[in-house]
Amino acid sequence: MLALVFVSDMESKLETHVVLLSSPGLGHLTPVLELAKRLATLSNSKVTIFVVPSLSAAESLVIQSFMSLNLCRIILLPPPDISHLVHADAAVVTRIVVIMREIKPAFSSAVSALSVPPTLLIVDLFGYESMDIADQFKIPKFVYIPSHAWFLALTLYLPVLDEVVKGEYVDEKDALFIPGCRPLQLEDVVDPMLCRSDQQYLEYLNMGIKIPMADGILLNTWEELEPATLEALRDDKLWGGISKAPIYPVGPMVTTPNRPIDSNKSEMFHWLDKQLSESVLYISFGSGGILTKEEMRELALGLELIQQRFIWVVRTPVVGKSCHGSFFTVGNDCNDERLAGYLPEGFLGWSNNMGLIISDWAPQVEILRHQSVGGFLSHCGWNSTLESITHGVPLIAWPLYAEQRMNATLLVEELKIAVRSKTLPSKEIVEREEIKLMVKRLMDDEEGHAMRARVKQLKLSGEKAWNHNGSSFKALAQLMR
Repeated sequence: MLALVFVSDMESKLETHVVLLSSPGLGHLTPVLELAKRLATLSNSKVTIFVVPSLSAAESLVIQSFMSLNLCRIILLPPPDISHLVHADAAVVTRIVVIMREIKPAFSSAVSALSVPPTLLIVDLFGYESMDIADQFKIPKFVYIPSHAWFLALTLYLPVLDEVVKGEYVDEKDALFIPGCRPLQLEDVVDPMLCRSDQQYLEYLNMGIKIPMADGILLNTWEELEPATLEALRDDKLWGGISKAPIYPVGPMVTTPNRPIDSNKSEMFHWLDKQLSESVLYISFGSGGILTKEEMRELALGLELIQQRFIWVVRTPVVGKSCHGSFFTVGNDCNDERLAGYLPEGFLGWSNNMGLIISDWAPQVEILRHQSVGGFLSHCGWNSTLESITHGVPLIAWPLYAEQRMNATLLVEELKIAVRSKTLPSKEIVEREEIKLMVKRLMDDEEGHAMRARVKQLKLSGEKAWNHNGSSFKALAQLMR
């Protein structure tokens, strides 16, 4: 099959030609597109992005919107059929890694066919096996990990943990040691480490082995957000025997809307305009997160108990605990009438004056930057986390899968800009009374006011990182040199 090519007005005479590879899923695509935008505008580089698309309608809209900017060339690589390689119920990590492994020959051929040879290759976390394509062209190869430094530290140290820990990680008595970094509590272990016999663990372990072979590692964080962890990762005494790859914190990379908010464009923004400043709680579980019907019911009743104004992005509930069920299909589930049947009787009547139910997908960045939004109940995916921070909105942490439990701990214990439940949402149902308490802490209590002040300081910190001579600006300039 031939790749679909969309060509921008970029001039072929530019000396530097950066090739990026993005794995499927909106959460992976978005930070790659934002990095491409920075490279094209700030370094005056020619940029070509190879994308392995999913079946997500929302992802297609994002690609179309990005193409309209005419900054880069986008090439869509046809997704391979992996049905004969993985089970139907294989973990998301396994499915993505296998897709990216199978796409490698097509990617290599497409790069070779470019009219302007690449001078730099950047692959995302799941595309690490395609790094050696750079060796064919004798060009530098980098890995872009659209997450934080603590997650990178765990990933790089996993091969050591694999040798030291003999049983299951979750059965250890003490937290997992990571040199110079916050220890990883057992309840925060990332999904691939929950079962060492699962294929996703072996794939994640292979990432930890191969990523240090890159000429550098880009991170979607910034120096001032995680100074201690970044300092530890650069300490040769601690990490020299594990990874010598230079680290480039180039965050925050978040979606930037192409135009200002038009309050007349939807009922949602018209409603938000009528609310008091910082009085609305925005609720969304990212591009992949789905609740069960019981979890949806408790969340709805918790909001009703505390009489909290809200905007809630609701999806058809999942059966069982596959809480990442919409990862490849976000934007495809838009039946408002069907969703109403999953909420408690009478809730929609109460919420007519108190909030809005949005089906499946919403313009998250536009919502978070509205002055009426004062809190974000989030799954703590790193993209959503950065979008919340960069708009000065504190969070209620509701982690579901992947590395989200790590993210929640970082937000609550280190950055102190979030509250979380005592009940772990990925294991048990968070009941309405606990939801009521969390909402009150964030939206009404002094604790929440202090978090709001701290997150606004982090917002300013992120803005300064991308000012001229800011830490992320300089990191990207150093990488391009």
